[in-house]
Amino acid sequence: MQNKDPEYIDYLKEVGELLKKQGDDFEEIKVLEKPQKAVEVSVPVKMDDGSLKVFTAYRVQYSNARGPYKGGLRYHPEVDLAEVKSLAFWMSIKCAVADIPYGGGKGGIEVDPKSLSEGELERLTRGYVRAMAKNIGAKEDIPAPDVYTTPQIMAWFMDEYSRIQGENVPAIVTGKPIEIGGSLGRDTATAQGGVYVLHNVLENIKLEGGVSVAVNGFGNAGANFAEIADKEGYKIVAVSDSKGGIYEEDGLNVEAVIKHKEKTGSVVDMAGAKNISNEELLALKVDVLVPAALENVIHEKNHQDVKAKLILELANGPVNKKASQALFERGVTIIPDVLANAGGGVVSYFEWVQNLQNFYWSAEEVQKKLEPKMNKATDDIWKFKEKNKVDMRTGAYALAVKKILEAIKIKGI
Repeated sequence: MQNKDPEYIDYLKEVGELLKKQGDDFEEIKVLEKPQKAVEVSVPVKMDDGSLKVFTAYRVQYSNARGPYKGGLRYHPEVDLAEVKSLAFWMSIKCAVADIPYGGGKGGIEVDPKSLSEGELERLTRGYVRAMAKNIGAKEDIPAPDVYTTPQIMAWFMDEYSRIQGENVPAIVTGKPIEIGGSLGRDTATAQGGVYVLHNVLENIKLEGGVSVAVNGFGNAGANFAEIADKEGYKIVAVSDSKGGIYEEDGLNVEAVIKHKEKTGSVVDMAGAKNISNEELLALKVDVLVPAALENVIHEKNHQDVKAKLILELANGPVNKKASQALFERGVTIIPDVLANAGGGVVSYFEWVQNLQNFYWSAEEVQKKLEPKMNKATDDIWKFKEKNKVDMRTGAYALAVKKILEAIKIKGI
């Protein structure tokens, strides 16, 4: 019995048919059906109690047609090779959407990091680096933080790789602490990029009056987005976290919400705001809905409740494929994750460039360079989707796949 193709292959086939209708019939699309390389290793770790545990870990290098492999390293108990392959494919797409000279890769370790001490976490990270050292490099494959990995983990990663190489190699990872080569502006890059994209798209949609926004998820990306958007004049009427949400029709005081969450651990029970559930937030009658936390929060069973005119996918995969199509048919504009949250990837690229040059930029310079990258990507996708009468997601995938295939074709098989 044959294994079913992963979901991304369905997207690839759809995009291939669309490109063919335009006269772009790339035989090279077959190359993108499988990753170039998939590595599975065992990482033994001596635990604090003296016992030995062996962890399974992966690195998938999907495509380097447009540059070195680039993609996060996640620590999660449900990590497996199939998931890492899919994520590596999407990183190839995301880098091409943002037009940064990277291919796509991804890594993962099958572990519950919350069950490890700091020392165990450090030994696991260093063990992973030793196991993968021959497969990565500052000009070959550059990891970054992902689910449950942090700047501190990237610092250990960089230090271990530098020890192996016998020299300081800050460009081996991005998302590092500022003190050892991280980039200013990286912590807010995903949110800032999302605001740039939203502003660009709203220039085309022309909503009347003040633009009301609801943000589902108040972690790093969601909170920074709300704060930046609030300063830009958007009316943030609702925000939520894992414990619930709050709503104020006339607009929340975002700075006060941030302070309230820092003090209490959640946005709920904020004075002057009404408590609501995450489900109620998704169904609010607002101009813009920003899912900024979990994947698949909008799906077949609740997409009909969505009343927003526009959805900005700041999280990865918050709207599933069937819901996305149904919302598009209803006239809802969805700014896909591969564009909406690409700011983080762009500033990771900026960090890498700074590391290679050993020349560092101010936060203002980073923002100044980020805005035109996000605007160019948005403009290209909008023009494509208007010309071909497709949604922005399809437009983004089609343009990205075309860029990758053109690179493969020019370089030769």
